[in-house]
Amino acid sequence: MTTVTERPSQELTETTDEDLTETTGEDVPETGDLDDLGERAVGYLMGAAVSALVCLGDQLGLYRALLDTGPATSRELAARAGLDERWVREWLHGQAGAGLVRYLGEGRFGLTREQAALLADEDDPAFLAGGFGVLFDLFQGWERLHDSFRTGRGTPYDDLGPEHARDESRFSAPWMRANLVPVILPDLAGVTAKLTAGAKAADVGCGAGRALLEMAAAYPRSEFHGYDSSAEAIRLAERNLSHSGLTNVTFHHAEAASLEPHASFDLVLTWDCLHDMTDPAGAMRAIRGAIDPDGTWLIVDLAGRPTPEENHDHPLAGLLYGFSVLDCLGCGTSVEGGLGLGTLGLSEPVARQMTSEAGFTRFTVHDFDNPLNAFYEVRA
Repeated sequence: MTTVTERPSQELTETTDEDLTETTGEDVPETGDLDDLGERAVGYLMGAAVSALVCLGDQLGLYRALLDTGPATSRELAARAGLDERWVREWLHGQAGAGLVRYLGEGRFGLTREQAALLADEDDPAFLAGGFGVLFDLFQGWERLHDSFRTGRGTPYDDLGPEHARDESRFSAPWMRANLVPVILPDLAGVTAKLTAGAKAADVGCGAGRALLEMAAAYPRSEFHGYDSSAEAIRLAERNLSHSGLTNVTFHHAEAASLEPHASFDLVLTWDCLHDMTDPAGAMRAIRGAIDPDGTWLIVDLAGRPTPEENHDHPLAGLLYGFSVLDCLGCGTSVEGGLGLGTLGLSEPVARQMTSEAGFTRFTVHDFDNPLNAFYEVRA
């Protein structure tokens, strides 16, 4: 069995069961160090427990309360958040032990600037608490994962629930808001000049619409369209649009393949979504038909290495394959014949090959100092 059920014409380097020889436990080289492996496993176990407390602190507003009103005792913090003091005290000591809250002595706790950036301030590009929310949203569907392992069929995005759509946006939006308009767009040849003068742009797989709204606010003369197959995501996007007061944005509850081949978009964005799609090749062909001959397509996706075996040495491999099994692979296999790229499946060689087969001829790699994502500027 392969993880890729449909392939671009050039063979992708994907390992199949047939490529593997049968081995036994005796053939596996021994590391000879149970203590090191045990420490690593206990570290993962501790990380899971700490992650649960981070998620609780985020959902219950404890980090935000410490940021807004400053250091506090457990009694003071419980009163601010409307919670029980004994439970808040236990949470605070656990967070101090994990290094995520600072103990100041005499029963008082506070947040350093760095702790606040990571866990309390959603406007900071380093904010990470939304990622913990995504993880625990996904844990709610444990039985569906058992079914997926047995049947090979994943779960449609909307079946993951509205909380999942919300927390995914909270996870990805802070860094995007700080970088898309001031850093990324100016590095794409000719794009900001077109947007300033008045252009037509699309975000395909727009999610909650945060990226589109950032661009629309910065370029009021341009027209922006967001497309997503998720009803939950489009509901969030419409709500965010209503709060923004912008009038140059339209959201469409539609799949990427439904884009009309009118060759009129000056800019197309796909942000962390192609690897989730059941038919990314179809989406790419649709984008080729919808983009202006002189238009720009910005692909932002997870920075996987060329082969799964090379990903074993990726510093975030455990995290990203975890998200793949819990989330991305399921979305990509939620229909019969879904491609199922998985979180790390759209590596640069695969992206080059697939965009070329969709009719694009130019492919430029950009580096915006993001440890998770790769950035590709693609043109016809």
